[in-house]
Formats: sequence, C-alpha cells, structure tokens
Amino acid sequence: MGPGGEEQMTLQARKVLEQCEVIIGYTVYVELLKKILPDKEYQTTPMRQEEERCRMAFEEARKGKQTAMVCSGDAGVYGMSGLMLEIQAEYPDVSVKPVPGVTAALAGSALLGAPLVHDFAVISLSDLLTPWETIEKRLRCAAMADLAICIYNPSSKKRADYLKRACGILLEIMEPERVCGLAFSIGREGERCETLTLGKLKDRPVDMFTTVFIGNSQTKEIHGQMVTPRGYQVERARPRKL
Repeated sequence: MGPGGEEQMTLQARKVLEQCEVIIGYTVYVELLKKILPDKEYQTTPMRQEEERCRMAFEEARKGKQTAMVCSGDAGVYGMSGLMLEIQAEYPDVSVKPVPGVTAALAGSALLGAPLVHDFAVISLSDLLTPWETIEKRLRCAAMADLAICIYNPSSKKRADYLKRACGILLEIMEPERVCGLAFSIGREGERCETLTLGKLKDRPVDMFTTVFIGNSQTKEIHGQMVTPRGYQVERARPRKL
C-alpha cells in the first residue's frame, strides 16, 4: 500500500483492494486504509503476530472471498509476501499474487533528492529476525563496497542505540563528513526530511518512522538536497559576457 499516503499507492494496488472483499493487516496500516476504503471488511492483528495474520487471510480466501493481505511499502521488501508464499504450501487450493508497492527507500529518496541513483544496499537494523552479528557484517561489507546505504528500522524503545552502533561501525570505514539524510513519516502527517553528516547522524534521535540514507564517497549536498552522481559528465553553462 506504499508509505501511507493515498497518492503514493500504485494504481494496481488500489484496483486490487477495490476488488477485494476482505482486507487483513497490521492494525496501524489497516487504520490508514479505512479512511480510503471504508466499506470493506477488515481484520487485524497486533505487531509480531505475522504468521497468525497470514493464516487469517488464507482462511478467508478458502471461504471464497477475494482477500488482501496488506503491509506498508512493498510487500516484497521486509513485507509479508515471503511468509504468505511459505504458508501457501498448507493451502494448495488458494492462489497468492504479490502486488508491488512503493517502498520507503524510493519514497524517502525522492524527498531527499537523489541519494540512490547509483548502486545501493538496503539494511534493516531490526534484530528480531536477524542476529545483530549478521547486521553488523552487512553494514561493514556495504561500506567497504562504497555503496549508498538505506537503513530501515533504525531505532525503537528497546533498540534506542542501534543507529548509534551502526554509525560507529560505518565510521570505521567512512569519513565523518559523509553526506547522509533522514526522511521522517514518509507519506503521512508530519512528513519531512533533512541532510546531515555521518558524524552528526551518530547522535541524532530517530524512531521507527524514520528512514536513514547514507551516501557513497561521491554523494554530495546540492542546494540542501542529497545527490549521488551516476557518472554523467555534466557540462556547466559558461557565464555570458556582457
């Protein structure tokens, strides 16, 4: 369903939701959808009940109802499509079709300018399903490869220092002046962004509704926007003689 705003939902996703009878998802996302499609049947579960949520969707589909499992961003980027397809083996009579959406990396990139125009990596700092040692290794490898990096789930109440720890790892390889950006509440009320250096990012408070962008060695700030050149040789206009 995209980052949250109705205008950032793809036409395909909107069409699918309009055709469905039942919409199932995490409570926060469903509340956003109720404002757009109030006449649907909704079912929800809280955070960390993803498997139960998927089975709810399959059971509704088994009743012959067109059912949508929704998540923010893109269902295939830290979303529900993988789990749905795994569980589908238990429901051979039900078909599953993933529908693409606009993930936070793309929407946040547009807010900030053009930080992901060249090769980049997307890394989540949530260690609920991935060991921190693995996250740490991925951060180091991305930094050593000089990739621009987009960070999801940078902080929470239980993980208040994770972005600080991640920046500490990156600063072992990158310079403190590396251009970075923050996108807040993408597609929702309070949407905004800012650019800053990696050195300042280390101590910057963020939350789960923040997406973090770290430039590669060529990334620059141009008129307050974050730009990672792809390599085009841009010809500068010569000043006219008076």
